[in-house]
Formats: sequence, structure tokens, C-alpha cells
Amino acid sequence: MASFKLPFASLWVSPFRPFGVLGMAYGIALMTLWFAARTGHASLPQGMPAPQLWHGHEMLFGFAAAIICATVLTALPSWAGTPEIRGVPLAGLVALWLAGRAAYWAAGSLPPWVVIAAGGALYAALLAVLGPQLWRLANRNYLLLLVVLAGLLAGDALFLAGHAERGLATALYAVVLLFALKAGVFAPVFTGNHLRATGRGDQAPFLMPLEVAAVATVLALAGVDLAGAPPPWRASAALLAFAVHAVRMARWRGWKAWDDPLLWTMHVAYAWMVVSFLLLGLGDLGVDGAGRGALHAFTVGALGSMMLGLMTRVALRHTGRPLAVPPAMVAAYLLIQLAALLRVGARIAGANEPWILVAGLAWIGAFALYLGCFGRILASPSLPRAAPGPPAAANRPPGTGRIR
Repeated sequence: MASFKLPFASLWVSPFRPFGVLGMAYGIALMTLWFAARTGHASLPQGMPAPQLWHGHEMLFGFAAAIICATVLTALPSWAGTPEIRGVPLAGLVALWLAGRAAYWAAGSLPPWVVIAAGGALYAALLAVLGPQLWRLANRNYLLLLVVLAGLLAGDALFLAGHAERGLATALYAVVLLFALKAGVFAPVFTGNHLRATGRGDQAPFLMPLEVAAVATVLALAGVDLAGAPPPWRASAALLAFAVHAVRMARWRGWKAWDDPLLWTMHVAYAWMVVSFLLLGLGDLGVDGAGRGALHAFTVGALGSMMLGLMTRVALRHTGRPLAVPPAMVAAYLLIQLAALLRVGARIAGANEPWILVAGLAWIGAFALYLGCFGRILASPSLPRAAPGPPAAANRPPGTGRIR
């Protein structure tokens, strides 16, 4: 019997390809629909929740989840040595993501249990596939990825079961944890490689007490917030997270790599997360407007910047191309900073609709530039790769594999 061949064969070679194309396109479509709904130019399907809720749900569980799958599932084989997901199994995961999106938009005409099952199927499948693989690794830090996936699964189920705000908060903290884990390895390692290559120094060594504290402060803030603790408690947890992550970031010496757009966008992304902790803490202490900007400091500033930077690196490196950032992508990195500044500033100042809409247009522009630069590349065969040279020495956490 002839083996089954998937259409668009190049898409199914690695997770960053289908999830990257679909995630970027879906994010642009969501923001466009959000614009149209806010301005009264679009009507939503019957049974959809308030605009801020459906917008939050699909930006997290649709857009962000796709980009997380694109980057994490592509990185794990190189960094952790797990088997690569490709071909039919990868197409199955993409189908689960699509089923979750279809069920959400058709929720008004489907039984609730169907919508909940479809929404959580991707995370359940990833837990089933990755759980045994990560459990066998010597580096137990990778098990935290299972906590992230469980948080996304629980958050989606809570949202769809009628606990929308609790579900969004649960999933958001899962993404914050993943961000702290991924950026806390990628940023110092890639920066160290650049500093060595340019003769500007070496990578700052990992300090395990600081790394543990970085994870612990995120978990503590999530626990305090989700438990509904009084504002002074959350303020204390948020400001502690701010202090720990600010020290962590400063040790990486990102200012020495400002000539490399792939690196400065990563460091700026981390800085936005640090700012989000600060704003959350100050807001709970009564500083007018600060708390309102915390959410978008992370989602637009931190996540937006990191997604564009990592997906640029992945699209170039994993298709056999040099890490040369196209000028259009530098413009995209600047546009996402403009979007974050306007969105956070508008929230803090209580600004009116035009500022929010301009921020949204800048966000759409940034991700549209990515699709324009890399959409065809993601769907096309990779270039032939040169034979790898001897591996560069790198100060990285024990148990990680090759650096890509």
C-alpha cells in the first residue's frame, strides 16, 4: 500500500511552518475583526461574549497558542533532544487547533461540552505526547512546560464553562511562566554567542538561585492573584517579581547587543514583562492608571516583541538561511514597540478610542510585515544546509542540547 502523502508537503516538515502561518494570519484577522466590532462595522455570531472577552480568549487560545506551538515544538528537539513532531502527527495537532477555533466561533449552536472538549483537545494531546518524553529527561526544568500546558487547558475550560475572567487569568499566568522560562534561556545564550563573536565579552553565567527565584516569583504572583488575595498582597508579589526579573535581565548585558535586531527585540520584550510587573504592583498600591496598563505591557509589548523576534530567528535558521534580518522586519520590530507604547499609554492615561485604534493598526502592520517577509518561506522547501562546523562553547543550563 502506498504511504499517505499530505498536501503542501513542505508545511509538515516542522511545527513552526503550519503553526507560524496559521497563527500570524489568525492574529491579523482577529485584530481586524476587533477593529470592525469596536467601530460597529461587524456583527459577531450569536452567543458570543463581550468584545473584550472573545478578543482575550482568541488572542490567547488561538493566536498565542499557535505561536507557542510553533516555537516550543520546534525548539524542543534541539534543546531537549525530544523526537521531532512532523508529518501526519503534526497535521493532527494543527487539526485540533483548527477544531478549537471552529467550535469557539460556532459555540452558540453547539452543546457546551463539545466546545469545551474541542477547545482543550490540543493541550490534552500535547500533554499526552510531551509528558512521557519530558519525564525521561535528566533536566527536570522541562517539566515546567507541562505546568504551562495544564494551565492553558484549565484556563480554556474555565472560560468556556462560564468563568471567563478566571479562565483568562489562569491561561495568562501560564503564558507568563512560559515566557520567563524561554526568554530566560534564549536571551542570555543568544546574547552570549553574539558577544563572543564580536569580541565584546562572554555570556553571563547562570545563577541557579536567581533562576529559581525568577520562576518562583511568577508562580507566587499567579497563586496570590488567582486566590483573590487583597491588593496589598498582590502588590507585594508583583513588586518582588519586578525586582527579581529586573536583576535577571540586567545580568544579560543586552545593551552590548543593540546592533543586532534579533537580540534587541528579545531584550526589549523581556523589559516589557518587567514593566508589567511594576505597573501591576503600583496599581495595587493605588497609583492612578498604573494597573490598567499592566495587561497590555505584557501581551502587546512582551509577547508581541518576543513572538516576532523568535519567529524571525526560527524562519531563517530552520530553513537554511543566514540570520540576516530583512529591513522590513526591523520596521516590524519598531511598529510593535509603537503599538505597545500607545496601547499601554492609552490605558494608563484613560485615552480615548483613536489612540487604541492606532495602536491596533501598528500591531497589525507588524505582523503583516512578518507574513509578507516569511509567509512564502514557511510554505516552501528549506535551502540546502552547509555542513555544520564545530559547536561553539556556550554557557547554558545543564541538560540543554544544541544551540539554534
